[in-house]
Amino acid sequence: MKDVIIIGAGPIGLACGIEAEKKGLDYLIFDKGCLVNSLYNYPLNMTFFSTSDKLEIGEVPFISHNSKPTRAEALEYYRRVASQWELNLKLYESINNIEKLENNFSITTSKGKFSSKTVVVATGFYDKPFMLNVAGENLSKVKHYYTEPHPYFGMDIIVVGAANSAVDVALETYRKGAKSVTMIIREKEIGSNVKYWARPDIINRIKEGNIKAYFEASIIEIKEDVVLFEDKMGKHEISNDYVLAMTGYEPNFEMLEKLGVKFHDDPFKTPVFNDKTMESNSEGVYLAGVVCGGYKTNKWFIENSREHALTVMGAIEIKKKLEVN
Repeated sequence: MKDVIIIGAGPIGLACGIEAEKKGLDYLIFDKGCLVNSLYNYPLNMTFFSTSDKLEIGEVPFISHNSKPTRAEALEYYRRVASQWELNLKLYESINNIEKLENNFSITTSKGKFSSKTVVVATGFYDKPFMLNVAGENLSKVKHYYTEPHPYFGMDIIVVGAANSAVDVALETYRKGAKSVTMIIREKEIGSNVKYWARPDIINRIKEGNIKAYFEASIIEIKEDVVLFEDKMGKHEISNDYVLAMTGYEPNFEMLEKLGVKFHDDPFKTPVFNDKTMESNSEGVYLAGVVCGGYKTNKWFIENSREHALTVMGAIEIKKKLEVN
């Protein structure tokens, strides 16, 4: 019987493991992918918006060559953190089922069965992309994740979205030799939250015509060699080799529902939890990191949610002491 099972080996899941280690709690950290799997799936040349000191966990210094670290530096850093703290990791082991019993949880993974008094959900949101829900989305030319521009050299590219990821993809594929880059944007303009150095760049490329953009537009159907879409001017058809759907991602609501977590009646489907303990309405189920924001995935980041680990493990430690007494 474990004291706590942590679901998600991202930075916040690792921070929770570190705090559990400090408090002498018996814990395991599970992830269906590799260590910091979400960061691993970021574009190869990505630079963080945060400075390195704001990404630190476990009192391990994060030194980067520039003020804003790269993806490669972050992967190296979190590997070092996991090794230095000798965290109890179960990587490439997905959670197949969680059953809440009277006083504990029964967890079945892809490799075994475990029991725990408490569960911490720190799954982030990067594993479930928002789907376009149009005909042809299952074609191999449609990508919901982007790694690098090289495969798109000489290709006609459509980028869906207007937030940071979409802007980065459009600019990089354009500059690395895509034959054409067209943005299909649901909103009236480029997102106001786009990084301050990228927003004027994309706006200027659109103005000069190097990147084509259709605003208040949506895709109707994706075919092998063309894409059909519509905007306020009507329906259009353009030649296309790849669709890069940078439409954002969502938390694993199904897992939360399985654990009995309820949600506020708001547009963001925010989970119910006590911000003093991070325990949800479902006793023994704690939340940490981005998952706490529901659909509002830009509310919590590494820098402002790493403190969740302190709160969660402090609450679990108190609960364990009360049980002993």
